[in-house]
Amino acid sequence: MRSLFRPAYIGLIALRFGLDGMLLHSLRRPRWSLLARILSTGRRLNAPRGERLRQALEHLGPIFVKFGQMLSTRRDLLPPDVADELAKLQDRVPPFPSDESARLVEKALGKPLSAVFKQFDTDPIASASIAQVHFAVLHDGREVAVKVLRPGMLNVIDDDLALMRTLAGWVERFWSDGKRLKPREVVAEFDKYLHDELDLVREAANAAQLRRNMDGLDLVLVPEMIWDYCTSTVMVMERMKGVPISQMSRLRAAGVDIKKLARDGVTIFFTQVFRDGFFHADMHPGNIQVSLDASTFGRYIALDFGIIGTLTEVDKDYLAQNFIAFFHRDYKRVAELHIESGWVPPSTRVDELEGAIRTVCEPYFDRPIKEISLGQVLMRLFQISRRFNVEIQPQLVLLQKTLLNVEGLGRELDPDLDLWSTAKPFLEKWMHEQVGLRGLWQRLKREAPRYAKMLPELPRLVHQNLEHGNADLRRDLAAMLAEQRHTNRLLSAIVWVGVGFVLGLLTAQLLLRLHGLGVL
Repeated sequence: MRSLFRPAYIGLIALRFGLDGMLLHSLRRPRWSLLARILSTGRRLNAPRGERLRQALEHLGPIFVKFGQMLSTRRDLLPPDVADELAKLQDRVPPFPSDESARLVEKALGKPLSAVFKQFDTDPIASASIAQVHFAVLHDGREVAVKVLRPGMLNVIDDDLALMRTLAGWVERFWSDGKRLKPREVVAEFDKYLHDELDLVREAANAAQLRRNMDGLDLVLVPEMIWDYCTSTVMVMERMKGVPISQMSRLRAAGVDIKKLARDGVTIFFTQVFRDGFFHADMHPGNIQVSLDASTFGRYIALDFGIIGTLTEVDKDYLAQNFIAFFHRDYKRVAELHIESGWVPPSTRVDELEGAIRTVCEPYFDRPIKEISLGQVLMRLFQISRRFNVEIQPQLVLLQKTLLNVEGLGRELDPDLDLWSTAKPFLEKWMHEQVGLRGLWQRLKREAPRYAKMLPELPRLVHQNLEHGNADLRRDLAAMLAEQRHTNRLLSAIVWVGVGFVLGLLTAQLLLRLHGLGVL
């Protein structure tokens, strides 16, 4: 019943806020506009379209809110009025009641608020799709932020994911490109990360790992976790004081170098992806602040670590080689990498794929971000991928999402930022460290403890293996020897039969000759 009710509810919300009319009007065909006017008859849709879209997403729940958050960073794809409204989804989702929040904190910590906090602000400072945040002060005087999970989230998310799985099945079954796009695998990835986000202990662990990784970079601050008060539904962390990155006028008035901030953002992203393989995958403006404190002036402040992306060494190496090939405009190497990785069939002609990639990418080089539409590039690449049967890689979905966030943020900070020239030196240095002598030395140092443990045991292990051998190996050798002996006996019998036959023929010939000579 729930799987039937949810699609009906989504349809009702779409009708209530006039989303059907917005979709039909966007098709830019007279007959669709006429249909939109007919469907809107009798409905009061006085609110602006951006406000109606935001309210619809808020009513539909956290998955749809997160979709709206991502869209809000793409002002090159959205009208300004719609983008401004969707930006309110970053940290101004309607909060749940304060008394409910206090009750949840006490239940999770097993203590009354007064036993844990010297002061607890009942009014939330931020309210998002999954949780809301309250400021508080511990009895030792430390200022903290308390994150409380929204009640009833699991059921809502499971309903939406069930619907998405059904839609993914339809796409895979009825659309010609469905199997290549792997929609069910993509939904499975989304499922995993959403459920991870519902466990605040996991989020706290993500934050602790990111804090260690970023230590020494001096570009980004990550709050310290107060582990004594972290549970699956409540997380207590160091309070960070900064200005939201979306408040550009305040940052400029405080003297922050906005262009440097844009470059630092690119450096942070590529460091997390290619050096650590562990990156913040929810980098919308609501999760990023800038420090104005004298000791950390101009540094990023990262918040909300529920969605973290990871990459294997193979993924990092493949992506880095692709980026560097793009930066050098070596489209043949890009095509070869796609074939080597198995993303396209091995029968694909390299020269044809190379020409198609060149056609898409060449016009966008040496342009500032304000003149590049990643949406148009992705659309062209999608057309090429359909032609060459490129398979979508589900494990890179989060990275693709984060790239969109980074591009949107870069456009907001510095429209003249050249993303390619900013990233190219970093990636070239990273590749040199990976494949050069320095990379070899670093890998040897990493493996040294393992080798140091194995080397003293190596002579004994070799001696045991030579003396006793492996039981399976001995059994296989015995079977092979038995088969060889059987074969040898068979060959011997054949040889002796052949020899006997030849001797018989020779004897018969000899007797015939002797008879002919009259000897016999």
